[in-house]
Amino acid sequence: MRFYLSVILLVLAAFHTQANNSESGGQYKNLGNWEVHYIAFPSTFIQPSVAKVYGVVRSENKALINISVLAKDQSKTAQEVQISGFAKNLLGNKKSLTFKQVIEGDAIYYLAQLDYYNEDVYRFELNIQQGNNHQLLKFQQKFYVD
Repeated sequence: MRFYLSVILLVLAAFHTQANNSESGGQYKNLGNWEVHYIAFPSTFIQPSVAKVYGVVRSENKALINISVLAKDQSKTAQEVQISGFAKNLLGNKKSLTFKQVIEGDAIYYLAQLDYYNEDVYRFELNIQQGNNHQLLKFQQKFYVD
């Protein structure tokens, strides 16, 4: 079952990357010693059986945010970190995000969910910490009800 989440997230990341970042070839940011990959998409993209395993609530008004942090060196080793932060809509309303760690073999993902309305635009500010290493990930996403 875990394998299926990895495959789904990779496919979604590839699709989202092609649609939104075709020039750079990937939706990630280099932050300090890390390569931080991120994607936010409607939770209904996840199959019900997979959502159940990971405690993801599927709803047409609920997004899933997936973050993975890799070492920026040649090893690209998945990093255990702490992630906290918020999403803010264009009206300035903030929603705190709570991330859940998922470990699948050598891969580590951090998942959070966010309620939204059709065509909401959210600006994300996420603090990523590992010991004394702190980085801030910022990105923006527009959501549609499907």
